[in-house]
Amino acid sequence: MEILNGKETAKSIKEEIAQAVKKRKAEGKKIPHLAAILVGMDGGSMTYINNKLKSCEECGFESTLMRYDDSVTEEVLLNKIQTLNEDKSIDGFIVQLPLPPHIDEMKVTLAIDPMKDVDGFHPMNLGKMALNLPCFISATPSGIIELLKRNKIETAGKNCVIIGRSNIVGMPLSILLSQNADPGNCTVTLAHSQTQNLAEVTRTADILIAAVGQPGFVTADMVKEGAIVVDVGTTRVEDSSKTAGWRLAGDVKFDEVAPKCAYISPVPGGVGPMTVASLMINTLKAMELKGK
Repeated sequence: MEILNGKETAKSIKEEIAQAVKKRKAEGKKIPHLAAILVGMDGGSMTYINNKLKSCEECGFESTLMRYDDSVTEEVLLNKIQTLNEDKSIDGFIVQLPLPPHIDEMKVTLAIDPMKDVDGFHPMNLGKMALNLPCFISATPSGIIELLKRNKIETAGKNCVIIGRSNIVGMPLSILLSQNADPGNCTVTLAHSQTQNLAEVTRTADILIAAVGQPGFVTADMVKEGAIVVDVGTTRVEDSSKTAGWRLAGDVKFDEVAPKCAYISPVPGGVGPMTVASLMINTLKAMELKGK
């Protein structure tokens, strides 16, 4: 069993980006600028934003954080998005999800300029991705693809089962892994809450990707010997042994599943860092597309 070390892989990616930015700076060219909007005081969202801002610093990017209370109106948020769309100094920006219930997340997503949508959530980017056209690919699916690629995981002709059909992870990842690309060329099954005999389905997987947001959902009996398992789950669970009083838990029961695997990604330190690294890649790309 080998670990798919997303932390170390992401570190290498950010070092490559930092060198590219350093070269741009030496040539007197613009350096990337990422902006982020954070609404409310959700602990998980604050952690994710802080990680993204820290990565900006490591890559040599400029970054700007705009914070709003939970009570912010949808109109105020949409107006800020329009301002960022028009701000030529901002190369890309994100609106950290989830948002309060009174704000329509789809309306917010649609308001973002697709050319600045470095999260890759806009329907225009998702549509282009499906057609294998140049676009911003959602950061988590893109990070998983890069993790497989940099660890030289063979995907062509393999059976891949993805548990979870969200528009952010499962659906786009199923498309990417089925495309004629490397990594890609998998036979993909997209399993979900209505899938019958789920364990039988997952045991057919050469590559099993868990993205359901339920800690410990995937157990040893759901995994075949020699499988490659990618755990996308990042749920906070109470843990009195930790200083913060909580820890991140994945969708896979790591201790019992790992011995059966050829490769497995841990939580934390697997997909999470790769998601942030992919956001950095998209931000650099957003600036380069402007020809600056």
